[in-house]
Amino acid sequence: MRMIAPLVFAAMLSSTAVQAQAGLKNEDDINHGLLIVAVAEKINRACDSIGVRVFAARGYVNDLKDIARERGYSEKEIRSYLNNKQNKAEMRERRNAFYKSRGASNLDHASLCKLGHGEIKKNSQIGVLLRAK
Repeated sequence: MRMIAPLVFAAMLSSTAVQAQAGLKNEDDINHGLLIVAVAEKINRACDSIGVRVFAARGYVNDLKDIARERGYSEKEIRSYLNNKQNKAEMRERRNAFYKSRGASNLDHASLCKLGHGEIKKNSQIGVLLRAK
C-alpha cells in the first residue's frame, strides 16, 4: 500500500467528458484536495519511514468524489477528469511547486521525508493521510 494515487485513479476508470473537464478544472476546493492526495502519495512512495493511513486516504478521496457528485458531476465525468494525461501532468507540476515552496524537492527523498514528518507533526490534512512508521 505504498501509493495513494492508485486509490484515486483505480477507483475512477477512464472515459471522455469534455464539459466536465472544464468544469472540474474550476473546482478549486476539489483540486486542492487532489493536490493534498498527490503530495501525500509522493511522500509515501519516497520515504521508507512514512506510511499511508489507508482508511483515511480512501475516506478523503471518497469525500472529494461526493463533493463533485453533489455539484452535478457524474462518476464517468469524474473518472475522465482524473485520468486525463494533461490534468495528471498539471497536478505533478502543482505538487512539485508545493514541495519547492516548502523547501523540498520531488527528486530529494530526504527533503520529502522531512516535509512529511513535519506535516504529520502539524497534523495538517497531508499529515492526517500519513503516519510515521
